[in-house]
Amino acid sequence: MTRHPLRPLTTLATVSLLGFGLAACGTADKLAQVGQQPALNAIQDPTTMPGYRPVQMPMPAPQPAHYNANSLWKSGNRAFFEDQRASRVGDLMTVLVTISDRAQFDNQTERTRTGSDSAGAGGALGTAIDTVFLPAGVSSSNLATLNGASNFKGNGTIDRKEVLQTTVAAVVTQVLPNGNLVIEGRQEVRVNFEVRELVVAGVVRPQDIQANNTIASEKIAEARIGYGGRGQITDVQQPRYGAQVMDILLPF
Repeated sequence: MTRHPLRPLTTLATVSLLGFGLAACGTADKLAQVGQQPALNAIQDPTTMPGYRPVQMPMPAPQPAHYNANSLWKSGNRAFFEDQRASRVGDLMTVLVTISDRAQFDNQTERTRTGSDSAGAGGALGTAIDTVFLPAGVSSSNLATLNGASNFKGNGTIDRKEVLQTTVAAVVTQVLPNGNLVIEGRQEVRVNFEVRELVVAGVVRPQDIQANNTIASEKIAEARIGYGGRGQITDVQQPRYGAQVMDILLPF
């Protein structure tokens, strides 16, 4: 098999050019927005956005609703009057986002290993080896001595604290066969030249929705909560494109 030593260099150059090309596109967009505030995204249907996929989860067997004789009550109802809480596609509800996490880890690892091996030959075999194979002054009783040592020590500490409290309105994008609701909400707030974005998505049970049409974030299954921003301050906090590309490409 013939090796091509130039292929790794060619691949590296291609990836570098691609990275710089993407960086150039982003730079051109930023140059066009110099002196302007970050633009807010238009209000869109979440189901039409790129990458949207309907949620599919295991569902119980459907149970048809029925009315008892001489009664207006329908099986499965939780109240006699119509429920004003979100229950259909397009309905809105308020999500109370409350995140207060604290994690502390302190790990230490230390490993030491030492080994020593020796090999030799004696008796008639040793005499034969000394006479035929070994030069004068060398004895077969101590042919080889191997020594090895290995030391490793590692320390790791994690101290993380996250606190987030806010509210966001979400829209029902899908009603699953068992009645659970798929929701998604987005919020953008622009202050001067910085835009703060909040995204909330997940699956909720109708019975977890409060009477005032609100639901706590900890009751959202498969919750996806994102809080970030874009603008001048965010750009300053990020490494430049060249540094990011070099961090990916350099093996050391």
